[in-house]
Amino acid sequence: MTATATRDGDITRADIESKLREIRGEVEGVSSSARSVGLIVGAVAVVAVVGVVYLFGRRRGRQEKTVVEIRRI
Repeated sequence: MTATATRDGDITRADIESKLREIRGEVEGVSSSARSVGLIVGAVAVVAVVGVVYLFGRRRGRQEKTVVEIRRI
């Protein structure tokens, strides 16, 4: 569906509508692929943040660990 001008060089409403439909189809194809890539990147980012928080929390827990020594008298 390509838009063509009439013999007189006039552009009709049908020409404009067909061209807009063609452009819209291309944009929808690109947006769906970008959405799937965005979801993958977002999931990887969440996993990375959770992993870093876990490692820093584990390190801090080791540094602040209390040692209790009990002696019998």
